[in-house]
Amino acid sequence: MSRYRPPRRPGTALITPQGAARLQAELHELWHVQRPKVTQSVSEAAAQGDRSENAEYTYGKKMLREIDARVRFLRKRLEALDVVDQPPSDTQRVFFAAWVTLEDEDGHESRYRIVGPDEFDLKAGLISIDSPMARALLGKALDAEVEVETPSGARYYYIIAIDY
Repeated sequence: MSRYRPPRRPGTALITPQGAARLQAELHELWHVQRPKVTQSVSEAAAQGDRSENAEYTYGKKMLREIDARVRFLRKRLEALDVVDQPPSDTQRVFFAAWVTLEDEDGHESRYRIVGPDEFDLKAGLISIDSPMARALLGKALDAEVEVETPSGARYYYIIAIDY
């Protein structure tokens, strides 16, 4: 059995202003707060002498590599993202950044916001535009019936509210 995995398809390059601000804040925190602290601890550990058996030095270098990798990723991703800060011209249909209230077949209501793949959080009701639910909702109007394929079979929802 090989370890080959096909490359993942990059997510949609859309983000809300709140999501972009959160990524910017994470980048600032990593580069201006955490990295200087870790760099200082690594230099202190290096000054102690033998680095081959110095756990603080080894762990600090590992932390620096992880921070630098995340910083590189965030910088490249933020350059590639398009911030969507205007509602669409047709606010009666579901598009990116819409809050959608759904009712399932059992009468249970749920509310989701369609956001970019970098900011989804199901607990907060934020679903990725690349998810099956969001794909089924995009372009639909108020009172439309939506079929969503799930692992347990098709589920049907009714759109009862759309807000931007």
